[in-house]
Amino acid sequence: MSKIITPIITIFDSNGNLDFESNKKVIDFLINHQINGILVLGSTGEFPFLSQEEKVSLLKFYKDYVNDRVPLWAGTGAMNGSETVELSNQAIDMGYEGVYIISPYYYPLNQEKLFSYYDKVAKNIKGNVYLYNFPNMTGHSIDAETIMKLVESNKNILGLKDSVAVQQHTNSVASVVKGKSFEIFSGFDDQFLFNCAIGGSGCIGGLSNIVPDIWVSLVRAKQEKNFEKTLKLAGLITRLTNIYAMDASPSLIFKVLLNRRKIVVNTFVKFPFNEMSVETQKKAVGLLDNALLEYEKIN
Repeated sequence: MSKIITPIITIFDSNGNLDFESNKKVIDFLINHQINGILVLGSTGEFPFLSQEEKVSLLKFYKDYVNDRVPLWAGTGAMNGSETVELSNQAIDMGYEGVYIISPYYYPLNQEKLFSYYDKVAKNIKGNVYLYNFPNMTGHSIDAETIMKLVESNKNILGLKDSVAVQQHTNSVASVVKGKSFEIFSGFDDQFLFNCAIGGSGCIGGLSNIVPDIWVSLVRAKQEKNFEKTLKLAGLITRLTNIYAMDASPSLIFKVLLNRRKIVVNTFVKFPFNEMSVETQKKAVGLLDNALLEYEKIN
C-alpha cells in the first residue's frame, strides 16, 4: 500500500527558539488532510541546526501532541555515531515507529565504511531502523549490495528513504531486496509513480508540508486505479518541485507558503537560509496558487 509521509518542517519563534504552539498548527494541518505519517527531524526540519537537547524536546513534544493520531518516525542521523544511537534509542523509548538515519556527511565513505557504520549503529539501536540515502548531501551513495548485506545482518533494518537523482539506484535496491520485508520510499516528490512501479512503499516528500491535500488525493487515486486522475495529480506535484530550485533549502519558502494557505506561522529559519528576495517569494506563491486552482478542477 502506497503512503505519503511528511518530513515535517520545524517552526521557530523570532529568536530562533522552538515554537511549540505554532508547530501544533502544522501538525493539525497535516493530520486533518489525512497524511499517512510524519517524519520528525528530517532535512526540511532543519535538524543540523538543533542541539541534542532541542531534538529530544521536539521528539517528546510530537509524541505527546500527535497522541497516536498518525504514525511517527524520527530522523536521528548525526556525524557522531554515539549521538545517533543515543537519540535513536530515546525516540524508540518514546514510542516512535522507527528511526531514519543519514550516513555521516563531510568525510567520504566507501562501501566498506558505510556497512561498518550502519551495522554497528543498527546493532546498538533497540528498534526499527531505516536507511537514509542522500548522495547530494553526503557525497556518497549506499550501493544496493551494501544495503542487502546490512538487511541480512540486521533484522531491525526495515527500509530505505532513497533521495537520488538517478532512479536506477532505487530500482537496483528493489531488485536485491525482493521477497524481503523491506520498505522503499522515494525522497523526491516527483518519483512517486516510479517508486510504485518498482514495488516501493511511496514517498517521504517535503511538498506534503504545503499541499497535503494534493498529495493524499494522489495516493488515493493511485490506490483506486483512477489512472487519469493519478497522472494529473502527479503532474501537479512535479510542477511544484520547481520550488526546490528556488533556494538551497526549501524551509523558508515552505513557511511562506504555509502562511499563504492560512496556516499562520513565524517564517524564521536558521542562518544562512533566512533571506529570500520578494521576487522569489512571489514566484513561489504564484506556482502554489496556480497548482491549487488546477487541483480544484481535477478534484
